[in-house]
Amino acid sequence: MNDIWAGLSSAFWLVVTGDPDLIEITLRSLQVSLTALVIASTIALPFGTWLAIRRFRFRRTAIAVLNSLMGLPPVVVGLIVYLLLSRAGPFGVLGLLFTPTAMIIAQVIIITPLIASITHQAMRDLWAEYHDLLISLNTTPTRRILTLISDGRRALLTAALAGFGRAIGEVGAIMIVGGNIDHATRVLTTAIALETGKGDFALALGLGFVLIALALTVNLIIHALSRTEREGRW
Repeated sequence: MNDIWAGLSSAFWLVVTGDPDLIEITLRSLQVSLTALVIASTIALPFGTWLAIRRFRFRRTAIAVLNSLMGLPPVVVGLIVYLLLSRAGPFGVLGLLFTPTAMIIAQVIIITPLIASITHQAMRDLWAEYHDLLISLNTTPTRRILTLISDGRRALLTAALAGFGRAIGEVGAIMIVGGNIDHATRVLTTAIALETGKGDFALALGLGFVLIALALTVNLIIHALSRTEREGRW
């Protein structure tokens, strides 16, 4: 219990004093996770919607594989990305290993199946409602996808927020591909792991509380911008 109170005090002190290292680490965490979220959403939202409306031979298998990929072990993803970006790997010439870009790539791989799977579940129900109308209007597949995404944007917001929550809290994969380098690739989760390993539990808890507050703040801002509470849909 004393460690928890010490962690709260540490978090409060870090925020109040505007600790430069904390600000740097927090901004880098946001940069990496939000960039990964935008890229993953660009891929996953149309794909999940397409999977909901498209009928093809191995559709059930594709859905089962997508759902299975939601549980990808982050450390395995990190290892694969590490091997691909290492000097001996096919993309080693790009020099991306131990950079924020490598961390973004790992997070995109981790959260894309999650966002796509939630999108598919939401759009499947919406497609059942819109199916007859869109078919009767002889709309193109692209138009159908865009219509469903537009009308189901609040459900897709939930999918995106789920992806952001997993990205901002990821530590295993980005520790491997980022290296937790001070002033370069250190983010809140890797800083927490570092301080825990050093035995500074108060600071680790302080950083943890800052991470939780950051995730809550981003979620509230997105909900406020989407105006869900103004339309009785909160």
